[in-house]
Amino acid sequence: MTQSNRIFDELARFATDAAGAAQGVRREVESVVRSQFERLIKDMDVATREEVEVLREMVLAAREDNERLEARVKELEAKLASTAGTDPAAP
Repeated sequence: MTQSNRIFDELARFATDAAGAAQGVRREVESVVRSQFERLIKDMDVATREEVEVLREMVLAAREDNERLEARVKELEAKLASTAGTDPAAP
C-alpha cells in the first residue's frame, strides 16, 4: 500500500511539473509571437490610432471649409450675375 501511494505521489508530482512546464512554454510562445507580430506591424509602417484620429479631424475640418467656400462662391456668383444680368450657371 505504501509503495502504491508513493507511485501516485510521484505521478501527481510529475503531472504538476509537466503542467507547469507546459504553461511556461505557452507563455514563451505567446511572447515570441507577440514580438514577431509587433515587429511585422512596425515594418509595415501602419498608422497609429492617434495618427488616424488627427487625420480624421483634419479631413472633417477641410470638408467644412470646402462646404463654406462653396456656399460663398455660389453667393458671389449670384451677386455677379445679378449685377451683370446674366445666368450664374452659364460658362
